Amino acid sequence: MDNFQNNNMNNNDNEQNSFSYNYAQNDTINTTGSVVDEKPPKKKKVFKRVIAFAVCAAVISAGSIQAYRYIDDNFSFENFFSRGSSTSSSEAADSSSSGSEASNKGSSDEKSLIELASREDSLSVPDAVAKVMPAVVGISSEFPVSGGNSAENWFFGNQGQTNTQVATATGTGIVMTSEGYIVTNAHVIYDSEQGYGKATAVSVLMSDDTEYEASIIGYDTDTDIAVLKIDASGLTPAEFGDSDDLQVGELVLAIGNPLGFELFGSVTSGIVSALNREITINDKQMNLIQTDAAINSGNSGGPLVNSYGQVIGINSAKMTSTYSSASVEGLGFAIPITQAKDIIDDLINYGYVKGRPQLGITCIDVDESTARLYNMPVGTYVRSVTPNGAADLAGIQEGDIIIGVNGEAVSNTEELNAKKNEHNAGDSITLTISRNGRDMEVKVTLQEVTQGDTLFGDQEAVEN
Repeated sequence: MDNFQNNNMNNNDNEQNSFSYNYAQNDTINTTGSVVDEKPPKKKKVFKRVIAFAVCAAVISAGSIQAYRYIDDNFSFENFFSRGSSTSSSEAADSSSSGSEASNKGSSDEKSLIELASREDSLSVPDAVAKVMPAVVGISSEFPVSGGNSAENWFFGNQGQTNTQVATATGTGIVMTSEGYIVTNAHVIYDSEQGYGKATAVSVLMSDDTEYEASIIGYDTDTDIAVLKIDASGLTPAEFGDSDDLQVGELVLAIGNPLGFELFGSVTSGIVSALNREITINDKQMNLIQTDAAINSGNSGGPLVNSYGQVIGINSAKMTSTYSSASVEGLGFAIPITQAKDIIDDLINYGYVKGRPQLGITCIDVDESTARLYNMPVGTYVRSVTPNGAADLAGIQEGDIIIGVNGEAVSNTEELNAKKNEHNAGDSITLTISRNGRDMEVKVTLQEVTQGDTLFGDQEAVEN
């Protein structure tokens, strides 16, 4: 109650003094009933706090704005928040970069397989190829075909077009002199496998597409080498190296015309797989260079080249499944040029290889199954005898079976040739022959092989 007053209060027992209660706003009453005055609010302190808070807010706001501007001008947020690890990352990057440079330097010091296989101070592969390529030619030979013969299943040269008169085969050759002498394989121009014999026409295709008719100067089937001649001058001959200086593992290049002239001058590379490899081809024992450079049909007679661009071999054969029942790759063979040099010289000078012994016969093997079937001994059956040849003069006849040489048994033509080639022309040997079921010995004086002595039998006959 505001301004409430009590003026007349009577009490029979005693008389009390009168008083009034004045309630000021915000006054309180204590427990004793007396009025206690409340202290006025501290208005000055509150105001100071508000002012201080505003100042702090302004300072923080200004600082934040300045910090943002600095960061925005100098860093991206991503870099800003990763500055703690940027130093280590940079160091790692530098380390990685240094390692990469070291690795690249190490890689640059490492040599390729071609460099490792090449001789010191050798030419690059393109330079070696460019050096010999003008001396690489294509050889095309025509053979007469009679009766039911065909050019199918052609020998190492490429299968060619045929008609009822002529079979054509292609191979490769090497220009030896600027005057037009060319070396190739004998089997490119002379066929003993199909029985076609000597080619009736030979043409030579140069690397610039110029074509020449060629004459056969000479050929040797034992070493599979032939020499041709074209009417030309100013040719670029190949440079011939020393095959005796070859090493196993050394780089070699094979150049030729695989599968015909459409792929003229194809280049393949490899290494020398073996030296003086003894290989029997068509019952002829040959010591050849073995290589894994690809050599295919049509490469016959082409050059095998070292890293100096020098011809160190004449590509001659590729071992295929016809040689064995297994399918094989990377087995190519070449005639060592040092071995071929004397043969080539004799062919140019005489038309044949001087001093080579011959019996003057063609023959066929009699194996065990044939011997049982026809009740005859194992050995070499004489198919034909050259008139006035060594065998003819000694009394050897067609149908005789040669079973021994100088008291040692022979069971096939390969063994007979090996025994014969241990001697020279003019030497005498003793042959043991079986004639009509009776064994007898015949002394034969070996004659020198000349170009006109060749006799041709069928594909199983072998010249001796």
